[in-house]
Amino acid sequence: MARLADYFLVVGYDLDKRVEGEGQGRILQRFPEKDWEDSPFPQGIELFCQPSGWQLVPERQPASFFVAVLTDINSERHYCACFTFWEGLDNPQLQKADASELDEVDEDLAVVQAAKVFAPKSLVLVSRLDYTEVFRNCLGLVYTIHVDGLSAPLETVIGNLLTCVIPIAGGSQTDESPVCSLEKVPQALACDWLLACLQPGQEEREERLRTITLGAGDRQVIQTPINDALPVSGSTVAQLFRQLGIVNVLYLLCAALTEHKILFLSNSYQRLTDACRGLLAIMFPLKYSFTYVPILPGKLIEVLSTPTPFIIGVNSFFRSETQELLDVIVADLDGGTVTIPECVHISLLPEPLLQQTQTVLAMILDPELEIADRAFPPLSSQPSALKIQDKEIRAVFLWLFARLFQGYRWCLHIIRIHPEPVIRFHKAAFLGQRSLTEDDFLMKVLDGMAFAGFVSERGPPYRATDLFDELVANEVERIRQEETCPHKVMNHVKELAEQLFKNENPYPAVAMHKVQPPTENRQNAATDKTPFPGLDDVAVQLFIDHATAKLKNVPPVVKVEVKAMVPSGPPLGDIVDRNGNVMANSARRLEVVRNCITYIFENKMLEAKKLMPAVLRALKGRAARVCLTQELNQHVLQNRAVLDDQQFDYIVRMLNCTLQDCSHMDEHGIAAALLPLVTAFCRKLGAGITQFAYSCVQEHMVWATMQFWEAMFYSDVQSHIRALYLESEDGEQQKNLEQQDGSGDGREISALDLASEQNRLWPTLSKEMQMERVQKEESTVFSQAIHYANRMSYLLLPLDTSKNRLLRNTGFGDVESVSNSYVTNSIAGSMAESYDTESGFEDAESSDVANSVVRFINRFVDKVCNESGVTNEHLKALHTMIPDIVQMHIETLDAVHRESKRLPPIQKPKLLRPILLPGEELVMEGMRVHLIPDGREEATGMMGGPPLLPAEGAIFLTTYRLIFKGTPTDPLVGEQVITRSFPIASLTKEKRISVTIPMDQFVQEGLQLRSCTFQLMKIAFDEEVASDLAEVFRKHMHKLRYPQHVQGTFAFTVGQSGKMVVEHKTKDKNQSLKTLSKNLVKSAKRTIGRQYVTRKKYSPPTWENRSSFQSELDEDEISVSEELEPQSSLTLSSTIRSSDRQTMSNVVERACCRDYQRLGLGTLSNSLTRSKNEPFRISTVNRMYTVCRSYPGLLIVPQSIPDTTIQRICRCYRQNRFPVVCWRNSRTKAVLLRSAGFHAKGVVGFFKSPNTPSAAPSQAESTSLEQEKYLQAIISSMPSYSENSGRNTLSGFTSTHMSTSDSSDKLRPPKIGALMKQVMGTKEDVPGTFSRGGKWGSIRGSGRLSTYNPDVGTRLAGKEGPQSNGGPSEALFLRQQKAYLYIIGDKAQLKGGKQDSFQQWEVVPIEVCDVRQVKNSFKKLMKACVPSSQTSDPNMSFLRCLEDSEWMTLLHRVLQVSVLVVELLDTGSSVMVSLEDGWDVTTQVVSLVQLLSDPYYRTFDGFRLLVEKEWLSFGHKFSQRGAQTLGSQSSGFTPVFLQFLDCVHQIHLQFPMEFEFSQYYLKFLAYHYVSNRFRTFLLDSDYERIELGVLYEEKGGERRSPQVCKSVWDYIDRLNKKTPVFFNYMFCPEDDEVLRPYTFISNLKVWDFYMEETLSEGPSYDWEARVRQERVAEETPEKPDTSGPKSQRHIVWPCYDGLSKVVPDAITKLLQDLQSLEAELGQTSEKWKDTWDKIKTTQRAESKLESKPSFSSSLLMSSNLSHQRRSQGVYLQESAGSSINLAMDCEASATSTPVAGRPSTSTLYSQFQSTESENRSFEGILFKKGALLKPWKPRWFVLDKTKHQLRYYESRQDKECKGMIELAEVESVIPGTPTMGAPKNIDEKAFFDIKTTKRVYNFCAQDSPNAQLWMDSVQSCLSDA
Repeated sequence: MARLADYFLVVGYDLDKRVEGEGQGRILQRFPEKDWEDSPFPQGIELFCQPSGWQLVPERQPASFFVAVLTDINSERHYCACFTFWEGLDNPQLQKADASELDEVDEDLAVVQAAKVFAPKSLVLVSRLDYTEVFRNCLGLVYTIHVDGLSAPLETVIGNLLTCVIPIAGGSQTDESPVCSLEKVPQALACDWLLACLQPGQEEREERLRTITLGAGDRQVIQTPINDALPVSGSTVAQLFRQLGIVNVLYLLCAALTEHKILFLSNSYQRLTDACRGLLAIMFPLKYSFTYVPILPGKLIEVLSTPTPFIIGVNSFFRSETQELLDVIVADLDGGTVTIPECVHISLLPEPLLQQTQTVLAMILDPELEIADRAFPPLSSQPSALKIQDKEIRAVFLWLFARLFQGYRWCLHIIRIHPEPVIRFHKAAFLGQRSLTEDDFLMKVLDGMAFAGFVSERGPPYRATDLFDELVANEVERIRQEETCPHKVMNHVKELAEQLFKNENPYPAVAMHKVQPPTENRQNAATDKTPFPGLDDVAVQLFIDHATAKLKNVPPVVKVEVKAMVPSGPPLGDIVDRNGNVMANSARRLEVVRNCITYIFENKMLEAKKLMPAVLRALKGRAARVCLTQELNQHVLQNRAVLDDQQFDYIVRMLNCTLQDCSHMDEHGIAAALLPLVTAFCRKLGAGITQFAYSCVQEHMVWATMQFWEAMFYSDVQSHIRALYLESEDGEQQKNLEQQDGSGDGREISALDLASEQNRLWPTLSKEMQMERVQKEESTVFSQAIHYANRMSYLLLPLDTSKNRLLRNTGFGDVESVSNSYVTNSIAGSMAESYDTESGFEDAESSDVANSVVRFINRFVDKVCNESGVTNEHLKALHTMIPDIVQMHIETLDAVHRESKRLPPIQKPKLLRPILLPGEELVMEGMRVHLIPDGREEATGMMGGPPLLPAEGAIFLTTYRLIFKGTPTDPLVGEQVITRSFPIASLTKEKRISVTIPMDQFVQEGLQLRSCTFQLMKIAFDEEVASDLAEVFRKHMHKLRYPQHVQGTFAFTVGQSGKMVVEHKTKDKNQSLKTLSKNLVKSAKRTIGRQYVTRKKYSPPTWENRSSFQSELDEDEISVSEELEPQSSLTLSSTIRSSDRQTMSNVVERACCRDYQRLGLGTLSNSLTRSKNEPFRISTVNRMYTVCRSYPGLLIVPQSIPDTTIQRICRCYRQNRFPVVCWRNSRTKAVLLRSAGFHAKGVVGFFKSPNTPSAAPSQAESTSLEQEKYLQAIISSMPSYSENSGRNTLSGFTSTHMSTSDSSDKLRPPKIGALMKQVMGTKEDVPGTFSRGGKWGSIRGSGRLSTYNPDVGTRLAGKEGPQSNGGPSEALFLRQQKAYLYIIGDKAQLKGGKQDSFQQWEVVPIEVCDVRQVKNSFKKLMKACVPSSQTSDPNMSFLRCLEDSEWMTLLHRVLQVSVLVVELLDTGSSVMVSLEDGWDVTTQVVSLVQLLSDPYYRTFDGFRLLVEKEWLSFGHKFSQRGAQTLGSQSSGFTPVFLQFLDCVHQIHLQFPMEFEFSQYYLKFLAYHYVSNRFRTFLLDSDYERIELGVLYEEKGGERRSPQVCKSVWDYIDRLNKKTPVFFNYMFCPEDDEVLRPYTFISNLKVWDFYMEETLSEGPSYDWEARVRQERVAEETPEKPDTSGPKSQRHIVWPCYDGLSKVVPDAITKLLQDLQSLEAELGQTSEKWKDTWDKIKTTQRAESKLESKPSFSSSLLMSSNLSHQRRSQGVYLQESAGSSINLAMDCEASATSTPVAGRPSTSTLYSQFQSTESENRSFEGILFKKGALLKPWKPRWFVLDKTKHQLRYYESRQDKECKGMIELAEVESVIPGTPTMGAPKNIDEKAFFDIKTTKRVYNFCAQDSPNAQLWMDSVQSCLSDA
């Protein structure tokens, strides 16, 4: 029972304490005057009566009423109902003025202030019950009595009011005698609601129970709620939603639950109270426990800046003062807005809850929303009445919280049952099982105060239950099934709402108030006169005392709370893990985990090893981790499981893997389940020493988390206490419990059920029994605390307590901190550090570790023991025990640590030794490393196939290569051997990386090594490799990569003994001596060949002495200074003439000379005389390399130019590289010259016209004259120069070419004019006209395909456009001659040069790509082809990176210039290429031109000669561009030669039958030109080679060891004799075929050299290694295989096997089979080349006999097969024979599908010029009428069905096609009539016409049958098509 009202007050305006218009209130009267014992009088009520301040007003205000809430110090809420009315009084200020009679009365005041003002007066009821309406009625009644002057005395009413007692809830069944029947007082029936003793009908009694009267003829019914645990809300919740809307209220609810500050604003005080009350009502079952002030007085406004959360209401009047609050959420009730400051983040409900809640709320508040769109809406869909709506909304929130907290009771730990239940909530488990660990909202709610209150209130298992408990216990299943269907949810909500409504209004029928309001007129009149009277204290007090006395006599009311066991509801485990990964729970994975564990314990280690990676992957899933803990548990017997080393190792790996994915909260209880296991699994280390698993799993964050230990401790305590009571109870009780539970299925009794039973029995027990139970529980907790102190010391003390690895700073100073780095040896390491750093001591001794662990355990023990009520004596005992426990454990650990160090390390895979080449020696023994996968996915198994990487093995550093050899870590492919290697000389970049290997250990440091042979090694050093060793490795690698001098490279050191000792030479300071030695050396140059090498034999130092190998060749006696003084050169030449014949004969033998003789460019007889009538001669001016250091000794120059001129000319050119002839076209006799670009100063003079008058010719001019003479001499050497009469102009020449190139031939390479334009890319060109997309003007122009339009203008660069009339412009007109010499020059160099119209040469300015571009492009190409890491970024895809590298654009540009030059030479103009320094782009272009123009260079010998001549002799800087030595390291790697090889590869792809060598040959060169295995590509010029004595030693027979080849050419020759690997079986050259490849980017392919990899043996370019490997493989005998018949099939993995070896092409395979058969028959095997040649000769013979090609004949190509056979798609890929495509039928061949991915052969050859071996279906002579005004001419016509064209030639013998008619364009073939000029004497019927889309052709045959035949043939061709 409770009093309806505790205090009644009258509060009035305090006239005495006014301060400047700010009045104050004071309590005029208060009843009772003494405080009640159970509820003290709240302070400061007068502030709350007038929250906006006490003020006098000039007009009377209507009476007002609101309820304020005050909270006392015990956090009890007091409801203050304030009823305020206004009483008139004389204006106090005027009175003051009268009193003092001051003259200075402020006149303004007098005007404003009325004589009468009104002061507020409040009647206040203070109560602990919240009955707003009852209070309103009671206070209204008091006011009415006063105003209307009713007869009832106020004292009586107030006395009755204060003594009225009502039940708190649920209609109490107690009988009470009347309380207030005071006979003295006239109104005997003062409190008429007394619980009558008489028991009339039930209903009557209940009605009377709740009726009160205050003795003034009034009656009120108070409806107390049935269950006071549920809040009473009236209609406040519905109001709140109406004012703010659904989303806003949800925001406020979440803000309140997650402890934010909330402020309500409104102009109405009652609304503020209602809103706050509504918000609290929807929070149920959580209770708000922070500051709660629904109405805050203005004077206390600074309360708003409190740091704690609050819910406060303030009048809108104070809105401005709330503006600057930064962290307060402001809800404006009047405006309907909620303002959330920027800095506040509100976590919202988790989805899908939020969405579902909003949907249901919308259905309640706005039922019309759902049917708004219906065509036939139902008639009525009004929302329910406010009161009902209010309950429906609350029901939604009940439903919401039931879903949020479902299963919470399963996560309660009961730690003590007696004397009071102590309960803890296991938050992590709850979140884990709900799989909401990531959910911000729930985390915050569970951490909040409200939830703590919820647990302490609802935790106890034996208490009264309410609606929420039932919902959680019984309705969870229903809620889960219905949650997705809003209408079912709605029905459920309505049911709940009904219960809530019933609880609040148990008897809705009897809602009756009989209270008179005051009459209107009295309200205004009466109070004017009489102020509210003072009441008689005594009378009121008498009432109160009387009632109290009466109550004392009554026996105390015992409201029997119906306590019961609280049901727990369904356990959480059943809740489906919605966002959990489906895969994670797949049964197959759990099976794998189980099998692996079984294998480990059955000691089947090999099986276990194979499953291990799968298990470690599976352990990422929760189910697998749980499964692991269960499985391991079964193998623990009597708390022990002794394992052997390998088992122990595997178990520890699995434990670590399981733990590393557990968060520090351990939400799935995995760490908790493993805790007993890590103290059970152990291995014997020695006599009496056992190592337990815990010493190996300490690196996980979870052990350092206090919450984890607490949760573990509590759950253990709970199970022990449960056991305690289960033992003590007998079976009966259990049965009893089960019946209560209603489940007689013998389900395990949970600890909570037990506790509830114990609590029920507790009052029935005797005192002794109670004490005994309390004691037992306390000692249980105590023993657990000791146990946990031990456990914690196990997991927190590192194995090696002396060496404290302070690697991590999480520390126990901040236990909450989470870290995922598993680095430290144990957590304690880091703890110790955090404490050290605090204390300022740096040296971490073992004692520090001990101290920090002791401190951590102490904190833990303090916390849990205080919470679980352990006695102080026990706690002290614990504190003394803990240091001893830790110390003892440290001692046992020391022994374990000692022994564990003696253990043999885990068996790691044996290191495989690489196979070395002859002469290659190991520099460092193998270091164990892991090869980590890079960005190429093939080997990782991501694209199918086995995961070959990561692999474990060793890295070996040899004098030549860097080799990794090992086996994949994946046991499924563990038998394979992985090899990755590259020449040390090709290393381009090395960087340190740190790597984490998912498998066993955590590897820190690694290296990433990138090589320009397109290889990347990412290696991680194994932990056994010391870091200083890794450093030594890097140093050695650098030394080998960048030797001091080129003699340090492998090609020179090979084959020498490894004693690398070098005497140090000091740098010679004496200058004259130096010069002397130079001259001596030079004069003694004849001995340079042999003696030099023997004299100064380079022997690199041994590796021990390598550090002293610094200045090894700093000063070389034979190095010659760059600028030779003129006199020294003179003496030089004289000495050489007299003495040195041998060198000259050597020079004569050089490749260039042989080639010059072949080209007829001058002969050099022994007597050095030459025939005078040759246009060119071989000059020896550079024989001593004095004119140009980088040119060869013999040069071809015009016959007429003397050597002296040459010496002068060379100064005009960069690096003295003046123009020399390097090739001559045998047909047109045009020559190709090469030189460097002009010196800037020479350019202008060079282009001045020769007849410019000048007073005294300056030196520059004389040189330029000489230069012109030189060029003129070259021009006059051309035979075409003498007969220059009937030449076309250049423009005419280009246009005729264009007209012949019919529009049908769009894909043909453009002819010269167009080529010129593309190459030069002048400014005024229309962009994209010619080159297929973008000009070639800038290298960055896009290289896309746009059709080439032949009719666009023909002007060359630098010319003005044609004039408007179409006639040629003047400049063009002047220049009638086609130039005899075109100079391809660099645009940048040629600026400002004026073209002279009368000279016979013309400069074609082009933009060259400079070396920097090539270098950068190559870097990007490498990153594209061999990315260092995998990326999902679409901008980093392979094709995107390839495009960004612009490599293809560079190739396109070089090829384009080359094709232009080929065209020019082919049309009879000479070309001089003079770009940059003449040794990069110039060399590329010149070599490509010769390759395209001259079939000789497409053979083995020719290609070798080409490279030796153009690249080696003419001084391409191989060493510098390849960064081969320390000096050139900074310049970086620039693959100019590789670019050339790539261009050759592109041409090879387009013309596979023109090359004698295969693609493999090109790859071989590409690899070895950077490998430094051969001396061929070392050094920068012949001069340097002679200086080092390398040039002629190849000729000298003194090779030290026959295996060591110094020249790559010799090596290739030798290898070519043994195996056809370099040979192209499709080689079938045409005579004098000039190749014109397509150069557009779309026609270029990425070279597979950049992409391919053979992991089985490493790069296949070092054949000895390959051969030896095979030999080794043959020698190891196969183990007898018992598994049954072996399959003949072999799986080929593209990145693992060498395809050409495993799947050879057909011919290679046949040759191999032939060899092996010969070997079996014991015959001497024939060389493959001889076999091949024999087959080809028989082939030729056969093809002559047979007219039809047979299959066998079409398999092998021979040069005299007709062209028809050529286009039949015989196309053997060099790498694999998979794409042999033989189309037999000629007709079919044109349409036969080409091999996928390769251009079909018919396209390949469509650009060939036609020769006799064409597809000629029908041919013969026809007369054809020429164009307008042209005569009829006989022509040889060929009808070609395959190409679908009609071609014509001058005569039958002619090879040059004069024109063609595309049959595709023919519309009709009709008989014609003779026209003017037709041949005479020919039958009219012999004429016929062919009509095409463009024009009509008139033909005439010899006779009419012939004509008919032609017409039929053409017609049949058309119909075939």
